[in-house]
Amino acid sequence: MEQSMQTKRSFLIGGAAALATPTLLTAPSVLAAQDAPQRNASSFVTQEWQDHFSALGNGAILADIASRALHYWAADGTYRLYPSSVPMSEELTRRGYSQIVRKRVGPSWTPTASMRERDPDLPQSIEGGVPGNPLGTHAMYLDWPAYLIHGTHDTRKIGRQSSSGCIGLYNEHIAELFSVVEVGTQVRLL
Repeated sequence: MEQSMQTKRSFLIGGAAALATPTLLTAPSVLAAQDAPQRNASSFVTQEWQDHFSALGNGAILADIASRALHYWAADGTYRLYPSSVPMSEELTRRGYSQIVRKRVGPSWTPTASMRERDPDLPQSIEGGVPGNPLGTHAMYLDWPAYLIHGTHDTRKIGRQSSSGCIGLYNEHIAELFSVVEVGTQVRLL
């Protein structure tokens, strides 16, 4: 009886595998033929700083909202690319040229009036260094009020439209960027 059950089980598993094989072998070509939607990682396209800035200066940051990527060029032309979170909606999105006006390790967070309007249950503020702080471990402030490039403890937000206007990075990426970006670095949100 036991050998009969093993034979039936082997037959069923082998049959299922045989039926699935043609589907698995043709899956990539089927997806390509249907022009499957691009995932965020595949939408990262290397940019050239010359297409966005007249001079490199002490460095440049391009936050590409459409591809959810942040591009950084150091003064020597070294290039880095980071996945990012972007604003939840077009009305929360600000585009144009700005610059880094200050940097802070362990930033505290205070929701803006519009954030509190959308969610009255938000706390008045959250001190820096607290795991629930939406600004993560580091923040770089733009010359536009309430717009930042910052880290996040909620890694699910990266690669998504999830912010109230800011550009978010993984904490390890913002720490790396923070260490090389100077106050005065030019920024473009595209």
